[in-house]
Amino acid sequence: MSNAGTPKNAAPGKGGDSAELVDAASSHAVLEGRLGYKLESALLVRALTHRSFAYENGGLPTNERLEFLGDSVLGLVVTDTLYRMHPDLPEGQLAKLRAAVVNSRALAGVARGLDLGAFIRLGRGEEGTGGRDKASILADTLEAVIGAVYLDQELEAASELVHRLFDPLIERSSNLGAGLDWKTSLQELTAAEGLGVPEYLVSETGPDHEKTFTAAARVGGVAYGTGTGRSKKEAEQQAAEAAWRAISARSEAAAVAGAGAGKPAKGAADSAKGAGPSVEGQVAQADGGPAPDGRRGEPSQDTTAPR
Repeated sequence: MSNAGTPKNAAPGKGGDSAELVDAASSHAVLEGRLGYKLESALLVRALTHRSFAYENGGLPTNERLEFLGDSVLGLVVTDTLYRMHPDLPEGQLAKLRAAVVNSRALAGVARGLDLGAFIRLGRGEEGTGGRDKASILADTLEAVIGAVYLDQELEAASELVHRLFDPLIERSSNLGAGLDWKTSLQELTAAEGLGVPEYLVSETGPDHEKTFTAAARVGGVAYGTGTGRSKKEAEQQAAEAAWRAISARSEAAAVAGAGAGKPAKGAADSAKGAGPSVEGQVAQADGGPAPDGRRGEPSQDTTAPR
């Protein structure tokens, strides 16, 4: 099936308007193409029906039962995968890894990758408050879709879908150790390499109800990565991930080259200094202020203890 463009959000109305029905069918075909499965129409409609839409349209069936089912299917597949992937990990560590994958923020990220918000049937009130990009609504709807795939095509198909959507996240959580906490992982890495404590220079743009935050992660005065998000926390996590990957890659390259035996991090830091100002400049530019020593953004030192 085609993955062409973002569909319109029309859904069949109470009057059964034929144009709306055609538009809904086209919209569902796009989503089914992204999922890789063609589902029974009524089941997919129910999976996409948020309670706000149901209440505004005479008490239609909502996706909450499917969400309940999909949550269990997702948990089973992820738990089974982690159990087999880590035969020596105790139950407590496995639970932390599972929580890093099966949580609202992580599910919402996967849902955004599918542009799932464009297909959800929302009430007007929820629509007006930005419901299509709310993490809780995206996560719940994704679980409902997984539940629908399970009902329509049984566990094997649902398991294959979960693996296709979540295996990168499972792998990443295993690399991090637990929690998908890139700030903690960056602090652990910089401590091990003797680079000091990470700092985050954060700026914000946009009106109060729709702010965008931009963060630069700096270590030892060197900027290694940037991130953006709807909250300061999200922006800092993305910046920390970029910095973690940059420092890890440069440290490995320095070690391979034999530079600074026993101190690969120094080579990484030296090689990054030329790129630092441009990273901080992105934050200053987003803030509309001076770059980068004007410090319109507020640097925050990460003092989170490593887990």
